[in-house]
Amino acid sequence: MRSLLAVSEAAWRSRKATFVSGSCLMKYSTQQDCVRLPGRRKPCKLEWHVSRLFDAGNAVSGFSSRESQVFVNAPRMTPEKRPAEDEEEEQEAKKLKEDTTPSVTEALQDETSQDSVASDSAASSDPEKKRMNLPENRGTLVYTGCTQWEYIGRRNLKSIPSMIHYLPRRISSLKGIRVAFVTSHCSAAHSIIITEEGKAMSLGRNEKGQLGVGDTENRSGIMAMDTMAEFTVVSAAVGRNHTLLLTDRGSVFACGDNKSGQCGTGSTNAIIHTPCRISFKEAKIGKVACGAEFSMIIDKKGYLYSFGLPEYGQLGHNTDGKFFITSNKLSYQHERVPRRVPIFVERSKDGHPTPVTDVQIVDIACGSNHTVAVDARKRAFSWGFGGYGRLGHAEPKDEYIPRLIKFFDGHNRGVEKIYCGSTFTIGISALGIFLWGQTRRTGEANMYPKPLQDLCGWDIRSVGCSATSVVVAADDTVIAWGPSPTYGELGLGENIKSSTQPKEVKALEGAHVMQVSCGMGHAVMIVRDESEKDKEILEKLKEITL
Repeated sequence: MRSLLAVSEAAWRSRKATFVSGSCLMKYSTQQDCVRLPGRRKPCKLEWHVSRLFDAGNAVSGFSSRESQVFVNAPRMTPEKRPAEDEEEEQEAKKLKEDTTPSVTEALQDETSQDSVASDSAASSDPEKKRMNLPENRGTLVYTGCTQWEYIGRRNLKSIPSMIHYLPRRISSLKGIRVAFVTSHCSAAHSIIITEEGKAMSLGRNEKGQLGVGDTENRSGIMAMDTMAEFTVVSAAVGRNHTLLLTDRGSVFACGDNKSGQCGTGSTNAIIHTPCRISFKEAKIGKVACGAEFSMIIDKKGYLYSFGLPEYGQLGHNTDGKFFITSNKLSYQHERVPRRVPIFVERSKDGHPTPVTDVQIVDIACGSNHTVAVDARKRAFSWGFGGYGRLGHAEPKDEYIPRLIKFFDGHNRGVEKIYCGSTFTIGISALGIFLWGQTRRTGEANMYPKPLQDLCGWDIRSVGCSATSVVVAADDTVIAWGPSPTYGELGLGENIKSSTQPKEVKALEGAHVMQVSCGMGHAVMIVRDESEKDKEILEKLKEITL
């Protein structure tokens, strides 16, 4: 048995080995081939233990199933079909597991310590360990909208006028702190702020622990995530009640609502109070995004993974995950750990799907129940809930797998940036800025991408999308619009609380806004503060205390 273990350990290192047992020979290679030469008809016990040993190794190896799966001729037996001598086999397998414990522990230690103990020299020599950087732009945080978190989107509460800010404001607790990244989501009443030192802070609703401070108590101000103090956070994403944090080492931590597995930790805990590392070891992660109750991650190779609620096919796994618990009670098969989106397709006019090859995802955006991804060739794919034409396929059909948006498939038509609202999508290409879906609560919807004529010719740097509101950072100003009801997220002033047509935010005229992100009833922006003119504009904005 120990000689078999030695051979199998060598197999993991070389990833190509041949096992001989009696007259039965099995071969394993990176091509996932398994050849059985003529010999004994039934597999022997040694073959069974080899398969179980590789299964145990897969759990901690970090290889994807595509790279490390082993096909053996011995079938996996269910407990009902297992023979009487299985007890003896389990004892032998337990012994094998004990013998391999040190190597397994070392692998886990190597994986979990990658954020804290890897040296700068190692990072510079190994591309896989190279640290990611924060966005180059730095500036002052500006906030507009409602700070009465429990009131946003709810009708049974009365508003407090002093907590609704219809004009952009500076926050007193962030005075002297420069910000590198902000994010929120069209379904979220909370935001994540990352400073230029890579420290994460949270602001907003905390009913499900999405602020990552260890509880579900109401928090009125900006909260520091103390449990992430030892890490450098470079990006983040939020859903309705959960949060993802991306570190400079390519690891992701999650907290908040986890009833659908959207935190990706593999646990069944309904709430995760403090950020925990997601269950993913295949590769370093380069980008994160969140829908209302699901999450997306992109690894360094351009592979896309999803987890959470599969409703409407929004995970891209060719299923909506529905099943009946009882004859009249419906539930969903949640994805509690990241699962790779395996295929991208193009559909003909008659609906026949054709696989699209050479897809390397570089950008992604999620609405409440749909997702749009852009690959290295600037092709756009969308899937999930298709209502109001938000997928851009000229039909309100749900898509269970990523489908190519043909409008952007052509010479000089590729998508450069993508943004998603609750029921609409905005894409920026060399031809201009396009919107599809519906931003109004009534009226006709754009079933396919149509240009936003009012924004043609503007140099658009960033777009924030709420449920129905849109805030755009363009040139040296901000443009916003959205139908009633609003909570001040447009920043147009108390006399113009809403607008169905794009209007310039006068309070930020001349300001260079580098990034904007919208949530439910609020918007957060990073405004440049380098020149005297920049500082003069910021000084005109009132300061509020949360």
